[in-house]
Amino acid sequence: MIKITKFGGSSLANAQQFQKVKHIIESDPSRRFVVVSAVGRANKHDNKVTDLLYLCQAHMQYHVDCSNVYEMIRQRYIQIRNDLHLHFPIERELDALWNQMKTAISVDELVSRGEYFTARLMAEYLGYAFVDAKDVIRFRYDGSIDYDFCEKSLQRLARNNQPFVMPGFYGSAPDGRIRVMTRGGSDITGSILAKCLHADLYENWTDVSGFLMADPRIVRNPRPIRKITYNELRELSYMGASVLHEDAIFPILDSNIPINILNTNDPDNPGTIIVSELDDDAQDDTIITGIAGKKDFSSISIYKNHMSESVGTVRKALSVFERYRVSIEHIPSGIDSFSVVVATKDIKDIIYDIVNDIRKELEPDQIKVSDEIALISTVGRNMSSHPGISGRIFATLGNNDINIRMIAQGSDEINIIVGVENKDFEKTIAAIYDAFIQEEEKQ
Repeated sequence: MIKITKFGGSSLANAQQFQKVKHIIESDPSRRFVVVSAVGRANKHDNKVTDLLYLCQAHMQYHVDCSNVYEMIRQRYIQIRNDLHLHFPIERELDALWNQMKTAISVDELVSRGEYFTARLMAEYLGYAFVDAKDVIRFRYDGSIDYDFCEKSLQRLARNNQPFVMPGFYGSAPDGRIRVMTRGGSDITGSILAKCLHADLYENWTDVSGFLMADPRIVRNPRPIRKITYNELRELSYMGASVLHEDAIFPILDSNIPINILNTNDPDNPGTIIVSELDDDAQDDTIITGIAGKKDFSSISIYKNHMSESVGTVRKALSVFERYRVSIEHIPSGIDSFSVVVATKDIKDIIYDIVNDIRKELEPDQIKVSDEIALISTVGRNMSSHPGISGRIFATLGNNDINIRMIAQGSDEINIIVGVENKDFEKTIAAIYDAFIQEEEKQ
């Protein structure tokens, strides 16, 4: 059996966390291939190394001395090395990076060094080989992953039958230059490794025991999600449930490799298993899998008499947003009206230009812009087999004096999205959770 184990920054924040990781690895001989993030926060007053590296880059961009910031990074790694009694000459590598920063270094190479240094220390601590991600993770020039290259490189390493540690978050372009992924990209690196090595399981170790059905800052003691499908996870992640990078499922989607979200600080907790689909015998009677949401959306509503008789009206409106490179969230519609829902931050500086262009293109009777909208997604694979779920949600919100600004439902019927005012965001999530979960617990 092959398990890919990826450890997040909080799992690697200091020597004590390194010791927990080693115990987890050594407790299961199938955990032979390890991906690590950069050293993270040990507590809420601490700093993530990656944040400090980005801060160094910002200082350098404006020709401001960053030696104090870099010294914080330097001491973090030296402290871990010394506490674990390792021999890796990290001072030499840190000094070489500092000298490189004084001359020329790309942003991607600089911020990738957090994962690189962490992996070097972890490899020695575990007695595993070190594999540099730039040698085995290859991007094409369009930014996509060259899986043929990755699989050949990783399979060749695996044939040596030697366990290894690899840094996440980065790879290399075809010209050899280091290229990083989006923040949290080490989750994606773990998925790439799982796909290319045909793993049986991808374990993603973090500081929480999997997913919860709602944000614990809003709902007291929400129920854990023990099993969830890729599609449900995608919906919840996109709407703010951020335990796992939302793109981490794509490399292994076709390979049907399960992901297990686990807690480094509570390794006996089963966490959450993510699968492509659940067998009939694994199904449960829970209607709702999870509830998540985001604040700060805007709705641009367009009204025009006899719109339903016109052709191309929506296309013309959407072409305006495309021209300004604004991503569309939802398009609720009526007979003679439709709304375009977008993130407020994407239009705050160009909203008047967008409205003027829509007036020229469509000559509408009215355009109305509404801000301060929150979107809440109620997700569940069993919703489609239970009639009346939408009505139940709307009745719940009505009984709690929550005004619904918009409604949308996915074509696969696994999610129902409601738009409410920002001020009702927490109240809405708590009300929906109580309506479904608390009621189930009473039965």
